Amino acid sequence: MKSIPNILTGIRLVGGVLMFLFLAAAAGGVPFVSERLTPDNQFALERWALIAFVLASVTDFFDGWLARKLNAVSAWGAILDPIGDKILVCGAILGLAALGPQPQIAIPFALILFREFAVSALREGAAPKGIKIPVTALAKWKTTLQMIAIAAELLVGSWGAWQLPSDPSVLGPATNIAHGLLWLAAIVTLWTGAQYWHKAHVAIGDN
Repeated sequence: MKSIPNILTGIRLVGGVLMFLFLAAAAGGVPFVSERLTPDNQFALERWALIAFVLASVTDFFDGWLARKLNAVSAWGAILDPIGDKILVCGAILGLAALGPQPQIAIPFALILFREFAVSALREGAAPKGIKIPVTALAKWKTTLQMIAIAAELLVGSWGAWQLPSDPSVLGPATNIAHGLLWLAAIVTLWTGAQYWHKAHVAIGDN
Protein backbone atom coordinates (compact mmCIF):
# COMPACT_ATOMS: atom_id res chain seq x y z
CA MET A 1 0.00 0.00 0.00
CA LYS A 2 2.80 2.41 0.85
CA SER A 3 4.12 2.16 -2.71
CA ILE A 4 0.89 3.54 -4.20
CA PRO A 5 1.93 7.25 -3.96
CA ASN A 6 5.15 6.59 -5.88
CA ILE A 7 3.23 4.50 -8.43
CA LEU A 8 0.88 7.46 -9.00
CA THR A 9 3.87 9.77 -9.41
CA GLY A 10 5.30 7.32 -11.95
CA ILE A 11 1.99 7.36 -13.80
CA ARG A 12 2.24 11.17 -13.98
CA LEU A 13 5.73 10.89 -15.44
CA VAL A 14 4.57 8.42 -18.10
CA GLY A 15 1.37 10.39 -18.72
CA GLY A 16 3.34 13.57 -19.33
CA VAL A 17 5.55 11.89 -21.90
CA LEU A 18 2.59 10.23 -23.66
CA MET A 19 0.66 13.50 -23.72
CA PHE A 20 3.59 15.23 -25.41
CA LEU A 21 3.96 12.39 -27.95
CA PHE A 22 0.24 12.57 -28.77
CA LEU A 23 0.52 16.31 -29.45
CA ALA A 24 3.75 15.93 -31.41
CA ALA A 25 2.17 13.16 -33.50
CA ALA A 26 -0.94 15.27 -34.09
CA ALA A 27 1.34 18.07 -35.31
CA GLY A 28 3.05 15.68 -37.73
CA GLY A 29 6.30 15.55 -35.83
CA VAL A 30 6.60 11.81 -35.17
CA PRO A 31 8.40 9.79 -37.88
CA PHE A 32 6.37 7.09 -39.67
CA VAL A 33 3.20 8.06 -37.76
CA SER A 34 2.89 11.42 -39.51
CA GLU A 35 2.96 9.81 -42.95
CA ARG A 36 -0.29 7.98 -42.20
CA LEU A 37 -1.97 10.81 -40.32
CA THR A 38 -5.55 11.59 -41.35
CA PRO A 39 -7.71 14.44 -39.96
CA ASP A 40 -9.63 11.91 -37.85
CA ASN A 41 -6.36 10.51 -36.50
CA GLN A 42 -5.16 14.00 -35.68
CA PHE A 43 -8.36 14.80 -33.79
CA ALA A 44 -8.13 11.50 -31.91
CA LEU A 45 -4.54 12.24 -30.87
CA GLU A 46 -5.52 15.71 -29.66
CA ARG A 47 -8.34 14.22 -27.59
CA TRP A 48 -6.05 11.61 -26.07
CA ALA A 49 -3.50 14.30 -25.26
CA LEU A 50 -6.05 16.23 -23.20
CA ILE A 51 -7.30 13.06 -21.51
CA ALA A 52 -3.74 12.02 -20.63
CA PHE A 53 -2.99 15.49 -19.26
CA VAL A 54 -6.10 15.60 -17.06
CA LEU A 55 -5.57 12.08 -15.69
CA ALA A 56 -1.90 12.79 -15.00
CA SER A 57 -2.81 16.08 -13.30
CA VAL A 58 -5.25 14.32 -10.97
CA THR A 59 -2.45 12.07 -9.71
CA ASP A 60 -0.63 15.20 -8.48
CA PHE A 61 -3.26 15.59 -5.75
CA PHE A 62 -3.69 11.96 -4.83
CA ASP A 63 -0.03 10.95 -4.60
CA GLY A 64 0.73 13.58 -1.96
CA TRP A 65 -2.54 13.04 -0.11
CA LEU A 66 -2.06 9.26 0.00
CA ALA A 67 1.57 9.61 1.04
CA ARG A 68 0.49 11.58 4.10
CA LYS A 69 -2.56 9.37 4.75
CA LEU A 70 -0.56 6.14 4.57
CA ASN A 71 2.48 7.64 6.32
CA ALA A 72 4.42 6.77 3.17
CA VAL A 73 6.30 10.03 2.60
CA SER A 74 9.69 9.09 1.15
CA ALA A 75 12.82 10.83 -0.11
CA TRP A 76 12.35 9.13 -3.50
CA GLY A 77 8.79 10.40 -3.75
CA ALA A 78 9.89 13.91 -2.79
CA ILE A 79 12.39 13.84 -5.66
CA LEU A 80 10.06 12.34 -8.26
CA ASP A 81 7.03 14.52 -7.47
CA PRO A 82 8.42 17.88 -8.73
CA ILE A 83 10.05 16.11 -11.68
CA GLY A 84 6.67 14.66 -12.67
CA ASP A 85 5.05 18.09 -12.38
CA LYS A 86 7.68 19.74 -14.56
CA ILE A 87 7.59 17.04 -17.23
CA LEU A 88 3.80 17.33 -17.41
CA VAL A 89 3.73 21.13 -17.57
CA CYS A 90 6.74 21.58 -19.86
CA GLY A 91 5.63 18.70 -22.10
CA ALA A 92 2.21 20.30 -22.57
CA ILE A 93 3.75 23.68 -23.38
CA LEU A 94 6.12 22.17 -25.95
CA GLY A 95 3.33 20.01 -27.37
CA LEU A 96 1.03 23.00 -27.84
CA ALA A 97 3.88 24.89 -29.48
CA ALA A 98 4.33 21.97 -31.89
CA LEU A 99 0.71 22.26 -33.01
CA GLY A 100 1.43 25.67 -34.48
CA PRO A 101 2.48 29.23 -33.69
CA GLN A 102 0.33 30.86 -31.03
CA PRO A 103 1.78 34.33 -30.38
CA GLN A 104 -0.91 35.25 -27.87
CA ILE A 105 0.26 32.62 -25.38
CA ALA A 106 3.97 32.62 -26.18
CA ILE A 107 4.93 35.10 -23.43
CA PRO A 108 3.11 33.42 -20.49
CA PHE A 109 4.38 30.02 -21.62
CA ALA A 110 7.94 31.36 -21.85
CA LEU A 111 7.69 32.95 -18.39
CA ILE A 112 6.54 29.65 -16.89
CA LEU A 113 9.36 27.72 -18.57
CA PHE A 114 12.01 30.28 -17.60
CA ARG A 115 10.90 30.21 -13.96
CA GLU A 116 10.81 26.41 -13.76
CA PHE A 117 14.33 26.06 -15.18
CA ALA A 118 15.65 28.90 -13.01
CA VAL A 119 14.28 27.45 -9.76
CA SER A 120 15.55 23.97 -10.63
CA ALA A 121 19.02 25.41 -11.29
CA LEU A 122 18.80 27.40 -8.05
CA ARG A 123 18.02 24.26 -6.06
CA GLU A 124 20.87 22.36 -7.71
CA GLY A 125 23.30 25.15 -6.94
CA ALA A 126 22.15 25.46 -3.33
CA ALA A 127 22.14 21.72 -2.56
CA PRO A 128 25.96 21.24 -2.45
CA LYS A 129 26.11 24.04 0.12
CA GLY A 130 23.63 22.18 2.32
CA ILE A 131 20.93 24.76 1.65
CA LYS A 132 17.41 23.42 1.21
CA ILE A 133 14.65 25.48 -0.39
CA PRO A 134 11.35 23.97 0.76
CA VAL A 135 8.23 24.10 -1.37
CA THR A 136 5.87 26.85 -0.25
CA ALA A 137 2.10 26.54 0.03
CA LEU A 138 1.69 29.11 -2.75
CA ALA A 139 4.01 27.08 -4.99
CA LYS A 140 1.74 24.06 -4.58
CA TRP A 141 -1.25 26.14 -5.60
CA LYS A 142 0.85 27.48 -8.45
CA THR A 143 1.21 23.99 -9.88
CA THR A 144 -2.54 23.40 -9.61
CA LEU A 145 -3.24 26.71 -11.34
CA GLN A 146 -0.75 25.88 -14.10
CA MET A 147 -2.45 22.55 -14.76
CA ILE A 148 -5.94 24.09 -14.86
CA ALA A 149 -4.76 26.83 -17.25
CA ILE A 150 -2.91 24.41 -19.52
CA ALA A 151 -5.88 22.02 -19.58
CA ALA A 152 -8.01 24.98 -20.71
CA GLU A 153 -5.47 25.82 -23.43
CA LEU A 154 -5.40 22.18 -24.55
CA LEU A 155 -9.19 22.19 -24.77
CA VAL A 156 -9.23 25.38 -26.83
CA GLY A 157 -6.37 24.07 -28.98
CA SER A 158 -8.28 20.86 -29.71
CA TRP A 159 -11.71 22.52 -29.93
CA GLY A 160 -12.55 21.00 -33.31
CA ALA A 161 -11.47 17.54 -32.17
CA TRP A 162 -14.26 17.54 -29.57
CA GLN A 163 -16.83 18.75 -32.13
CA LEU A 164 -17.67 21.74 -29.94
CA PRO A 165 -19.57 24.74 -31.35
CA SER A 166 -17.31 26.77 -33.64
CA ASP A 167 -19.49 29.86 -33.26
CA PRO A 168 -17.23 32.82 -32.28
CA SER A 169 -19.72 33.70 -29.53
CA VAL A 170 -18.78 30.41 -27.85
CA LEU A 171 -15.18 29.84 -28.90
CA GLY A 172 -14.17 33.47 -28.32
CA PRO A 173 -15.09 33.63 -24.61
CA ALA A 174 -13.66 30.13 -24.04
CA THR A 175 -10.36 31.23 -25.58
CA ASN A 176 -10.30 34.42 -23.51
CA ILE A 177 -10.91 32.45 -20.31
CA ALA A 178 -8.10 30.02 -21.17
CA HIS A 179 -5.69 32.87 -21.94
CA GLY A 180 -6.71 34.72 -18.75
CA LEU A 181 -6.07 31.63 -16.63
CA LEU A 182 -2.71 31.16 -18.32
CA TRP A 183 -1.60 34.72 -17.61
CA LEU A 184 -2.73 34.36 -13.99
CA ALA A 185 -0.74 31.13 -13.71
CA ALA A 186 2.31 32.86 -15.21
CA ILE A 187 2.08 35.75 -12.73
CA VAL A 188 1.75 33.41 -9.73
CA THR A 189 4.59 31.31 -11.14
CA LEU A 190 6.88 34.35 -11.31
CA TRP A 191 5.87 35.43 -7.81
CA THR A 192 6.77 32.05 -6.32
CA GLY A 193 10.03 32.12 -8.27
CA ALA A 194 10.87 35.48 -6.69
CA GLN A 195 10.10 34.01 -3.25
CA TYR A 196 12.49 31.12 -3.85
CA TRP A 197 15.16 33.49 -5.12
CA HIS A 198 14.84 35.68 -2.03
CA LYS A 199 15.03 32.71 0.36
CA ALA A 200 18.06 31.30 -1.44
CA HIS A 201 19.77 34.71 -1.45
CA VAL A 202 19.24 35.12 2.28
CA ALA A 203 20.39 31.55 3.05
CA ILE A 204 23.49 31.76 0.88
CA GLY A 205 24.30 35.20 2.24
CA ASP A 206 24.27 33.79 5.76
CA ASN A 207 26.74 31.10 4.71
